[in-house]
Amino acid sequence: MGKRLYVILIALLSFSFIFESFSISVDAAETKTSAMNNPNKQTINKMLTEIALEYNVPPEIVKAIAEVESSWQQFKSAGEPLISDDGGIGIMQVTNQSGYDPERLKFDIEYNIRAGVDILRKNFNRRDLPAINEKNRNVLEHWYFAIMAYNGTKPVNSPVVQSTGKPNPEAYQEKVYDIIKDFSLTNVTRLKFSREDFQYNPDSDENIKFITKQFYFEGPFTKTKYSFHQGQKAETTADVYLRESPTTDSKGTTLKTGEVITITGPFQYEENVNKQNHFVWYPVQTETGKKGYIASSYLKYRFNDVPVGNYAEEAISYLYDCGLLNGIGDDQFGFGRKLTRYEAVLLLTRANHIDLSNRPDPGFVDINQSYPYYREIAAAVDEGYFKGLPGNIFDPNGTFTRGMMAEVLQRIYQFPELSGSFPFTDVPSGSWYADSIGRLYGAGITTGISPTKFGPENSLTREDFAVFLVRTINWKNAN
Repeated sequence: MGKRLYVILIALLSFSFIFESFSISVDAAETKTSAMNNPNKQTINKMLTEIALEYNVPPEIVKAIAEVESSWQQFKSAGEPLISDDGGIGIMQVTNQSGYDPERLKFDIEYNIRAGVDILRKNFNRRDLPAINEKNRNVLEHWYFAIMAYNGTKPVNSPVVQSTGKPNPEAYQEKVYDIIKDFSLTNVTRLKFSREDFQYNPDSDENIKFITKQFYFEGPFTKTKYSFHQGQKAETTADVYLRESPTTDSKGTTLKTGEVITITGPFQYEENVNKQNHFVWYPVQTETGKKGYIASSYLKYRFNDVPVGNYAEEAISYLYDCGLLNGIGDDQFGFGRKLTRYEAVLLLTRANHIDLSNRPDPGFVDINQSYPYYREIAAAVDEGYFKGLPGNIFDPNGTFTRGMMAEVLQRIYQFPELSGSFPFTDVPSGSWYADSIGRLYGAGITTGISPTKFGPENSLTREDFAVFLVRTINWKNAN
């Protein structure tokens, strides 16, 4: 009996073990099936945003690509991985890419997003793709060719139609920028290319040959809306609601275009978990003390030290948006500070897209190749923009006077000769800056510090030069 009971007990235990094992496998299968459902829109928004920021890619671009590729879907309604006819997998539709696990791409949405963002990051660093200006990672327009390459540098994605030379709105990257406009509510500057920039056979599937490797556009450009931080000032770019909560479902009061606000904390995600808004919300406070939330789409960077309503604020904002000035740090423009000679060099070499490489040593005794802005100064001197001062010095920290400003701008932009005379009694005829001042006056760049005084020896402030530079750029574009 004892032996039979032992056998029975062993059998029962074995059956119990098999039953428990089956139960575990069922639970695992149920968990896997549950995981094969698409997360809510708030969760996807958060994943796309945080992974993009981790890889130093603008979230607007990552979200728009995910929208174009899959409408933010990792799985089909039946719980199966979303796989396109050409083999694209999941939310980012990663296709035929070595180095990524196909099974994880199918079932792990975070892994899929990381793979897509990693591909974008690699595209941005590719040397075989054209560059836009200085390739600022925070500027949405500068990712143009990295976005194109995500889908493929094929004739179908050419920025221009070869037969007409007109823009190609059906190009993949153009569709991505359309999504940024529609879902992030953020306009980008559409870049104008010519058919001479590219070579391809529209009837072939061979890659486009890029004739132009470096493009320069004046802007203004659109910087990512995810870099605002607590204590920083910004301004509204349109009439916008100041919401009570971080959702379009909440009530709000209207703020006018250009209203200055202060960011009071980190951004937050849309409260309604089912809304597919691509933007985020910033908690803010107005100058009058009102508090609430504003969609990131409607905020624009502003230097904290530029007075509201100042005559130079539009010029400063324009130059910042064009990527020509970055301030002096800590969200400060340096308002009221005297412009130095090296700062004038930086602004003018950027504004004119001067190549800094392979420039001869200017030979100044007060700077050498270890000086932080040596390359810019060497290039500016080599271009004939700047000259040294007595004693064979450049004096980079010296004040840039109004007379120097007139002479340098004339060297660069070649304003026409003044017809008639100017009213400035403090500009002696025959002085080294007289002709340049006359030409700037005739072109409408400056009207002097008074109706009869130009102030050629007066120091030039950073905001004054911003105004003069913008007027010069506008004159150049008009002529």
